[in-house]
Amino acid sequence: MSDIETKVTQDYDASKIQVLEGLEAVRMRPGMYIGSTSASGLHHLVYEIVDNSIDEALAGYCDHIEVEIQEGNVIRVMDNGRGIPVDIQEQTGKPALEVVFTVLHAGGKFGGGGYKVSGGLHGVGASVVNALSDWLEVRVHKGGKIYEMKFSRGAMTQEMRIVGDTDRTGTEVRFHPDPEMFDTTEYDYETLHTRMREQAFLNAGLGITIRDLRSDHEPQSDSMRYEGGIREFVSYINRKKECIHPQVIYTRGERDGSVAEVALQYNDGFNEIIVSFANDIHTPEGGMHETGFKTALTRALNAYGKKMKLLKEDDSLSGEDCREGICAVISVKLENPQFEGQTKAKLGNSDMRTLVDNVVSQGMEQFLEENPAVGKAVIEKAMTALKAREAARRARDNVRRKTGLESGQMPDKLQDCNERDPSLCEIYIVEGDSAAGSAIQGRDSRFQAILSMWGKMLNVEKARADKIYGNDKLYPMILALGAGMGEDFNLEKLRYHKIIIMADADVDGAHIRTLLLTFFFRYMRPLIENGYVYSAVPPLYKLTRGKTTRVAYSDEERDRISQEMRGGNPNVKIDISRFKGLGEMDPHELWETTMDPEKRTLRRITLDDAVKADDVFTVLMGEDVNPRREWIESNARYVVNLDI
Repeated sequence: MSDIETKVTQDYDASKIQVLEGLEAVRMRPGMYIGSTSASGLHHLVYEIVDNSIDEALAGYCDHIEVEIQEGNVIRVMDNGRGIPVDIQEQTGKPALEVVFTVLHAGGKFGGGGYKVSGGLHGVGASVVNALSDWLEVRVHKGGKIYEMKFSRGAMTQEMRIVGDTDRTGTEVRFHPDPEMFDTTEYDYETLHTRMREQAFLNAGLGITIRDLRSDHEPQSDSMRYEGGIREFVSYINRKKECIHPQVIYTRGERDGSVAEVALQYNDGFNEIIVSFANDIHTPEGGMHETGFKTALTRALNAYGKKMKLLKEDDSLSGEDCREGICAVISVKLENPQFEGQTKAKLGNSDMRTLVDNVVSQGMEQFLEENPAVGKAVIEKAMTALKAREAARRARDNVRRKTGLESGQMPDKLQDCNERDPSLCEIYIVEGDSAAGSAIQGRDSRFQAILSMWGKMLNVEKARADKIYGNDKLYPMILALGAGMGEDFNLEKLRYHKIIIMADADVDGAHIRTLLLTFFFRYMRPLIENGYVYSAVPPLYKLTRGKTTRVAYSDEERDRISQEMRGGNPNVKIDISRFKGLGEMDPHELWETTMDPEKRTLRRITLDDAVKADDVFTVLMGEDVNPRREWIESNARYVVNLDI
């Protein structure tokens, strides 16, 4: 029986709704409730409404959810659950439906018996979405009737009324995000699709359909239902990798009303992917459930290896050895999740560490006993990782001795800045000596450092750490940044808080950027997670009319600026030249267009989630060339423009 088939309560009425406080603060400080007012916050509105429907699925009353992006970026979410209660809520004397959408911290998630397990940390979803929408409509199918209410910016504009008859149950919400509150109201289909697919994986048997119905977008629709749950999630993540055992290892256990399930599979790569969730909420910073998993996995593999004489008695696999090439999904469901921070990034319940530890210990022991060939392959892979880790340590120590790392010696290719406060310093990593020469002459040496690189660097997707130490392209950069790499990485030692990759605006430049980003992603991931990595955006065109010169960063901008410079006279001659590369610019041009903080455009590199990022990097850095070329050509320009 799947999780969504287990019903936890028979009655869901107004007595299950508790009111904790009012709704005044949301529009004043939206970031406290949805993270930000950027595109991520915009999409978070959809997640909040969908999460309410998923709570119905977790309770066993909903098995299908529909999400639509309608004309004008209107969102519609519909489920076939019980429907939000419409009777009078005792504390307020108002219909429960009105309370849920107008009062912060009102919902069935605070011990009223509405939900045993819920993803909502504070249950603020519906009211926050209402507060941040310029209009919202809700229809509830319940008891043979359709109940409707309408709101605007958190205030009710139409009292609850019956608008028809129905032969089904469920809740339908339509809303439009308030343009006054968000930087953009344009929804991205793929962002929502990725999140909905994730939720379908996490709730075996739950069907989710998502559609894009906007006339100015390509029509898209996806329906997802995964009876295999997180087993299929692991297979999906590993779909472009070579796995060392075909069967996904799966284990599940319960205790005191909490449930933990873990699925894992090893591939022939060198990197670990662990994706964890608590009540379907992604916990990117891990927490107690991840700690329990890692501890149990390491203990289980060491015990099995020694029992089967695959390890010597004095051999000991580290956690890092045991996780090389692993893809694991951890999902726990519990009554009172304790998340650290409003964004729910880390789970704090210590009993989840014990539960997951027990589940993984028992599950791995049983699986390895029943599948000795897989056990042998996993232990051999971990032993190879152990040997590579020791080789990397020797290589690191050797390089330290040769380069004088401990004495603080900097690489020859680095032209450092004068400032010593890392928060004020930035380093440009520039490909090619001619571009680096212009950058050195054009920079502001007070706070801008230049590191010159040349040629194509090592593809770290296909290399272990021991091959990186001493590499003439990579190690000077490791030295310059000062924070180490891999297990030795220390963000506090970072010498620059802006690391700017400056490469040409063509496919070769995109390739160089992706090689560097792969390295950061694999061995210095905190740089990206903390927002320290940027890509410079050099212009594509120079437009000249007499003594007036302007630059354009795209074909569309070139055409618009050209029209502006003609002043409506098509006979005016505009000289348009395309920049061949950074090396073609003189120092003044490079400063004016690409390095001056007052005028430049930077793209901050972000990793929204490890699954998506790892998939992209596998495409970019794997053996198959065609997917890489297609991705670069399609996506190189679609990063958010940002300069701080």
